[in-house]
Amino acid sequence: MPPVQTVPPGSIPRNQLNPAEGVYKLPPVSVGFVLIPVGVRYGDGRLVEGLGPENFTVLDNGRKQTLTYFTSDPFQLSVAVVLDLGMHEVTLSKVYESLGSLVGAFSPYDEFALYTYSSTVSQALDFTSKAQRFADALDSVKLYTGHNNGPQPLNDPFSVGPTVNGVPVGGPPIAPVQTPTQEAHVLNDAILRASLDLGKREKSRRRVILVVSDGQEYGSTASYRDVLRVLETRDIQVQAVVVGGGALPLFRQVGKVHLKMQGFWDLLPKYTKATGGGSVQAELTRNSIEDAYARITSDVRNQYTMGYPIKATPSSMYHSIDVIVDRRGLKVSAKDGYYPAPTPR
Repeated sequence: MPPVQTVPPGSIPRNQLNPAEGVYKLPPVSVGFVLIPVGVRYGDGRLVEGLGPENFTVLDNGRKQTLTYFTSDPFQLSVAVVLDLGMHEVTLSKVYESLGSLVGAFSPYDEFALYTYSSTVSQALDFTSKAQRFADALDSVKLYTGHNNGPQPLNDPFSVGPTVNGVPVGGPPIAPVQTPTQEAHVLNDAILRASLDLGKREKSRRRVILVVSDGQEYGSTASYRDVLRVLETRDIQVQAVVVGGGALPLFRQVGKVHLKMQGFWDLLPKYTKATGGGSVQAELTRNSIEDAYARITSDVRNQYTMGYPIKATPSSMYHSIDVIVDRRGLKVSAKDGYYPAPTPR
């Protein structure tokens, strides 16, 4: 095993103190550095601790790479929280009740921003490390009540036509027909907006988008492939808590089928898997949603982080990544690949 820069457990990686030090101090040529956060779990979901660089093999486009950086120490987080306000009101109320735990899931060294979306995307809070500002922003979005679970009753006094002594004129009344329009649910656009802002944060932090949604995508301007490329170019990881109907096992299976005028329901698992976020957390109750917040923030903070240098040019194509652990029965989550971002001269 060649020499690898490692960080002793319990200490702070040099790159967190100053992004210009250590592996982030790149020479002024078209040379890039690939960082890979890797989660390793036992079959029952527990995190695997105590692994070293000798336990990992990293293949870049099928070629084994020489690791020059490795740490298992926690990273500070930059998290863009993306909250879906277009869900049914019952589901949204459960999410609102859980948001206090979301504030408590972050450490004083993390920074966070808040984005909301339904048919459009809004930024409710720019990046800050002040928990109270984050809590106030979450409180401000609770005024939105979401959609009702079912069609609204029609109480229009003119819908039955004129009557004489209570009898409709011109024959029996015609029952009103409801033709609700399909509202946009711009999940792709929301992730894109968050990723563009998150990509400007310090590289010394682990950059994460945390989506809380039922998983529906309909009507976005941006496509899944285009958004994924932005995520892969900026080393951003997507984590997701899927709630409401999207968390039901049977519904998740049906959601893999794209229905016209209904959009897509399977994009969040694709985002999380491709960017190294693992599987989505599908939750139905307030307590389980709160547990998911703590589990996700702990996981992304404590992933193994390894890296190696590459040559990056403006014409570089997509690189696929395979991370292999030399122990059986373990589940490994890492990003599928990346697009090299050349370092300016």
